[in-house]
Amino acid sequence: MPPCNFVPEKYQSYPYERMLKIREQNVSPSLRTFYKKPLLLHQGYMQWLFDYEGRRYLDLFAGIVTVSVGHCHPKVTMATQKQLARLWHTTNIYMHPSIQEYAEKLTSLVPDPLKVVYLTNSGSEANDLAMFMARLYTRNFDIISFRGAYHGGSPYTLGLTSIGPYKHGVANGFGCSTTMLPDVFRGPWGGSNCRDSPVQTVRKCSCSEGVCHANEQYIEQFKDTLNTCVPKTIAGFISEPIQGVNGAVQYPKGFLKEAYRLVRERGGVCISDEVQTGFGRTGSHFWGFQTHDVVPDIVTLAKGIGNGFPMAAVVTTKEIANSLAQNLHFNTFGGNPLACVVGAAVLDAIEEDHLQKNSKDVGTYMLLELAKLRDKFEIVGDVRGKGLMIGIEMVTDKDSRHPLPAEEISEIWEDCKDMGVLIGRGGLYNQTFRIKPPMCITKKDADFAVEVIHAALERHMERADAK
Repeated sequence: MPPCNFVPEKYQSYPYERMLKIREQNVSPSLRTFYKKPLLLHQGYMQWLFDYEGRRYLDLFAGIVTVSVGHCHPKVTMATQKQLARLWHTTNIYMHPSIQEYAEKLTSLVPDPLKVVYLTNSGSEANDLAMFMARLYTRNFDIISFRGAYHGGSPYTLGLTSIGPYKHGVANGFGCSTTMLPDVFRGPWGGSNCRDSPVQTVRKCSCSEGVCHANEQYIEQFKDTLNTCVPKTIAGFISEPIQGVNGAVQYPKGFLKEAYRLVRERGGVCISDEVQTGFGRTGSHFWGFQTHDVVPDIVTLAKGIGNGFPMAAVVTTKEIANSLAQNLHFNTFGGNPLACVVGAAVLDAIEEDHLQKNSKDVGTYMLLELAKLRDKFEIVGDVRGKGLMIGIEMVTDKDSRHPLPAEEISEIWEDCKDMGVLIGRGGLYNQTFRIKPPMCITKKDADFAVEVIHAALERHMERADAK
């Protein structure tokens, strides 16, 4: 494990067994924990987490892609402490310096004409508001999303979310339609040069330069949805630039550009859900939509926007924003002084620590190293992603692409944790390891992570051979 000069404080709260009992009795059972023996984490510093016994872990999941600049980043911590002593909350019915300062700073990073921001508290809330704005502005109702998408867990956004375990047996999704996910690994079409990534699928194709048969086929499926599932005019289309919860799924190059054109022909607006891809995580660009050479009409932001502080935002055009101003729409905590100061400090840290460049450099390095594991192990079906948004899809074999059984994936996952590396899970079958760490990780950290994953895969093969 790479060295770390940070020494955590001594844990002084309840014993582990009491914490576990309280969790079981007093915390909602819907809030599930990872691992057979849930971790009791005590402190964090940059890319590291420490448990109650002082054991150190390399955090490759960043609080579900939320800790962008590092746990307890000194600059963000200092700014937060300073504001805590000055002013916490007034609501946005009064002006306070930080909301104007932050709105100017944030919108300066977004291309024209996206220059108006509405600040909220979570990604679900931001996407909920984006849906509402799209419908108000267009005076249409239907919204399209991809299968495999995650856009939130509120009753409104659950209609856009298309991953079975998140669906509850209550009415939701009125006016929401899903379309085929253009997944070039698991979908019906895909080739050897489809996606914007240092690592391509193992699937082969005969496409010539500048031609993508898979993209053409997926666009035809998108047109079919427009022609069969929605009215002639629609409210909009929402997509993640790279699907997050579904395991860093990437679309063919050029797909979103053509899809945006088709949606706008129907009177709809295009919404980019940047909750996981924003703030430099993809490396080559600050926003994920820029990697597709498109400019959306509405952008939603959360997670990394506050490095773990609860805040989110909807950025849009003045015209679309005005549609919400015809009647009263209010948010008690959105844009509070503390949140805006945190958000500004996060933007400063990203710039000063060169974290977008680090995401590109370390992410590309890590993707190429992980691709070597894909080439070595038959059960590693796909390695994909861009920057520090990476997925490793586990399969029984590369030909069938059947998901590796959940119990086998869990064993590999537990082994990684036991060796000091925390990674996420995702995918329709929970078959994909999600690597989305704080953007401050180093190449030495990446080497350590790859070594641990390699060792966990070796252990799995030994168990399989012993059966």
